[in-house]
Amino acid sequence: MNDLLSKVLDAHGGLERWNSFSELAVKSATGGPFWPSKGIPENHGWGNVTIKTAEEWTSIAPYDAPNHRMTFTPSRVAIEDYDHQLVEELLDPRAAFAGYGPHTYWDISHRAYFNGYALWTYLATPFLLALPGVQVEETAPWYEDGEIWRVLNVVLPDTLASHSATQRFYFGPDFLLRRQDYELDVSSKAQVAHYVSDYVEAQGLRFPTRRHAYARNADGQPDRNRLLVWIRFEDFRLRER
Repeated sequence: MNDLLSKVLDAHGGLERWNSFSELAVKSATGGPFWPSKGIPENHGWGNVTIKTAEEWTSIAPYDAPNHRMTFTPSRVAIEDYDHQLVEELLDPRAAFAGYGPHTYWDISHRAYFNGYALWTYLATPFLLALPGVQVEETAPWYEDGEIWRVLNVVLPDTLASHSATQRFYFGPDFLLRRQDYELDVSSKAQVAHYVSDYVEAQGLRFPTRRHAYARNADGQPDRNRLLVWIRFEDFRLRER
């Protein structure tokens, strides 16, 4: 295993500890001007998010209506009522974004796919970097916020849905994640610098509770005047295998 990744995993609680759990549940709220650009209200309110630790799977409830829940996998998103009656479904969801621009409105299924893969990626980081098929390589350090951040270039396999296949993860002197860079493939490859902060410990693992995604300039610097999305997490609960 890459030496930096090994230190990062240990700093976040350890891969063995992460693998001892089957699910992670949190409460999440999100907002920001990105959402109105997709025809979605800016502040979604709090929802209950559950992910699986060993595979890319996300569920959010309530979703869009008080008695609806959403379930995501890379190949399918489905919205059902609490009686398990199907409300909407989208198969091969990534292909459904073909031709979509930065201001194309999303329907509920497109939004569900985006939320599903994004939240899984955020909550499973950095442990997803140790999954089979994920390529990691340390690159030149980055200087920001008075610190030297070590950087991993990451290439995700086709089997994982995320913002983009190629991403960069920045880690502070304590080996905790500070920033994640990616392109929004589903929105004209917008360049994003995504910051995390305010870590908490839950059942031996460490998670950031605050996230702010900004537009990223060509020089790699964030445009702090162009906040895209903010996210808040609280009440982390893990289920043992």
